[in-house]
Amino acid sequence: MMDAIADMETTVMMLIIHAGEARSCAMQALQAARHYQWEEAQQQLDAATVAAREAHKIQTALIGADEGCGKVPVNLILVHAQDHLMNALLCRELVEELVHLHRDMQQLKQAQG
Repeated sequence: MMDAIADMETTVMMLIIHAGEARSCAMQALQAARHYQWEEAQQQLDAATVAAREAHKIQTALIGADEGCGKVPVNLILVHAQDHLMNALLCRELVEELVHLHRDMQQLKQAQG
């Protein structure tokens, strides 16, 4: 029983870690875009995607283990992990759009100047 609890805690912590990495990389992409560092912005977006996929794999495994029957105990840390994942996914999508806007703005400035 203790092994299952320890494994669950490790699994949830890995979900939080990967989601946090995805969000952090997305924000670094935005910072790079603000400085017109397009290659760095794309690398960070790619890294955010990889981290988000890892987090999503964990989430999918938890959903599969639950089988829709409440087999996975829902506690505060699991809810916290889910919040992290959803915020990271949203952040990555929004940052991608903002990177495009920064690129468009740079092109407009260059065309005018």
